[in-house]
Amino acid sequence: MLVDTFGRVATDLRVSLTDRCNLRCTYCMPEEGLQWLTKSDLLSDDEIVRLIRIAVTRLGIKEVRFTGGEPLLRPGLVGIVERCAALEPRPRMSLTTNGIGLKRTAAALREAGLDRVNVSLDTLRPDVFKTLTRRDRHRDVLDGLSAAHDAGLTPVKVNTVLMPGLNGDEAPELLAWAVERGYELRFIEQMPLDAQHGWKRDDMITAGDVLDSLRTRFALTEEDDAVRGSAPAERWVVDGGPHRVGVIASVTRPFCQACDRTRLTADGQVRTCLFAQEETDLRGALRSDAPDEEIAALWKTAMWGKKAGSGLDDPSAFLQPDRPMSAIGG
Repeated sequence: MLVDTFGRVATDLRVSLTDRCNLRCTYCMPEEGLQWLTKSDLLSDDEIVRLIRIAVTRLGIKEVRFTGGEPLLRPGLVGIVERCAALEPRPRMSLTTNGIGLKRTAAALREAGLDRVNVSLDTLRPDVFKTLTRRDRHRDVLDGLSAAHDAGLTPVKVNTVLMPGLNGDEAPELLAWAVERGYELRFIEQMPLDAQHGWKRDDMITAGDVLDSLRTRFALTEEDDAVRGSAPAERWVVDGGPHRVGVIASVTRPFCQACDRTRLTADGQVRTCLFAQEETDLRGALRSDAPDEEIAALWKTAMWGKKAGSGLDDPSAFLQPDRPMSAIGG
């Protein structure tokens, strides 16, 4: 098991497949992009599958989430999913994506064994989307969401970040749209993961702000904590059900005490938290022909040292990661 000194057990693995992305979201990276990892720095398909196999068969991982960057840019993605679906025990597998490539890949991913998707969409307004992402691809994301739903990659979850002056007024409109289509909407507080280090706590739309806005149009009933478990999203039943909306309050209501995640970067580093300041190199062990048990031991040691929290709730002590979100996996 991947247990830490606070008794938490990691059963959920987030795997970044690439640091590259075909959008330039203002809260993630600069318009010109970043200095991307070289091909030799990235884990190969075989290395990714081997590490996931070790995690599933030796370390108790039950869920695998493929992330980026934008994971649909990974040429071998369908093959990776198919090989991981053949593992015993079989992990549940999901994908976090910007949705641009889903229209052409959703059916193949479902056939390969992917269970569901999370799609990032911050606005229903094409002009605002273009401002936020610096790309005119709004229709592609909507088509990708529809394709994922039709392919059976359900529940389709939509991740939304609200920012003042841009899309901060869209919460009720977004929820009505999601309910109509059978998507589960989740609002995520903006976190300090931008490469430009431009995030300011005082500018953030909080979970409380989101809920206040939603209640102007909907009746919300909070789910019991027992239903939530270790999930990061607090969930509310909308207008008596069956639809639900989630809020991930990473900054104002951290959920670190129940965290069950471990993270693998695209270049083969274990991260115990998005906001960790340290990484443990598994790529080097892979490429020096270390046996599975040695790699598993490295992973266990890394997770044993996981800190109690992210530090986000202590502005005076918080240190922003020196690698942007696209490099470490969202």
